[in-house]
Amino acid sequence: MERAARERAKNRKGQPKGSTPPPKNGLLVRSLIPVAYDVFNARIRLINNLKRLFKVVPVLACGWCDEIHVGPVGHPFKSCKGQHSSFRKGLHEWTNAVVEDILVPIEAYHLFDRLGKRIPHEQRFSIPRIPAVVELCIQAGVEIPEFHTKRRRKPIIRIGKKEFIDADESELPDLVPEPPLQPLLTETPDSEIVPPVNEEEKLTVAEETLEAWEKMRRGAKKLMRMYPVRVCGYCPEVHVGPSGHKAQNCGAHKHQQRNGQHGWQAAVLDDLIPPRYVWHVPDVSGSPLRQELRSFYGKAPAVVEICVQAGAIAPEQYRPTMRLDVGIPSNIREAEMVV
Repeated sequence: MERAARERAKNRKGQPKGSTPPPKNGLLVRSLIPVAYDVFNARIRLINNLKRLFKVVPVLACGWCDEIHVGPVGHPFKSCKGQHSSFRKGLHEWTNAVVEDILVPIEAYHLFDRLGKRIPHEQRFSIPRIPAVVELCIQAGVEIPEFHTKRRRKPIIRIGKKEFIDADESELPDLVPEPPLQPLLTETPDSEIVPPVNEEEKLTVAEETLEAWEKMRRGAKKLMRMYPVRVCGYCPEVHVGPSGHKAQNCGAHKHQQRNGQHGWQAAVLDDLIPPRYVWHVPDVSGSPLRQELRSFYGKAPAVVEICVQAGAIAPEQYRPTMRLDVGIPSNIREAEMVV
């Protein structure tokens, strides 16, 4: 790889430098603006539909750890690692879950200029924090009045590897505000949530929820290919931008040796939208999960499990891990074949 890099540098020597493509030159990727709007609306639709499904599908959360379970009766597995778990012998204490238990709230700093200077430690409380997916959509072109961001109309002028100046836009005509490509949805207050009235409507809401979940993840993956997202290698902190912030708020293992600084690296989709996996219940109306059959049960993202229990068909990519048919092994060889 080093030899190939030296060869490329040698071939580029003496040749004029090509123009930097967007978004590195400060402009938006026009083809991804509709994708950003789709991701934003899919997230809002997913939250509103989950609130409706919570009225008809029981979702439980442990009061001592981050374990969740979809079903009328919590699973009996002794996997609790919360406070005083030794006194409870690892058993969970189940309570009613909320949407934040399903969709983990990953927040990031909102940047007025995504190409500007890195956020210093002293400004960590003065800059607002918003959901990381929303920040990614804003940087990709979504216009939200309460979160202003700098939009350039000309490419930046590079004067160094990390230094640049903005091009003169004074000769350009005044920018006429354009209406958004599509109307932005808003979250429905909890007091206005109406549960599905019948099985047909519940099935429709479940299918729409699955579609919104897949559209949000698929669109966010497209945006992350062009707009960089960073994640700390020690803690779940996420930063949307080319370089991570300088706030020294990392509290992971041995953070004292790093003075609380984050170890930034390229993020993947599960860092931005972490799926909460739950045990799949093959038969909701039948007997609950059994401790001795733990190795035979599968798992699925909580959103998918909720929609499946509401009547939707499990997507093909989740069926291998959900294990829809679970039975008691009849002999030792069958039991040893468990993966």
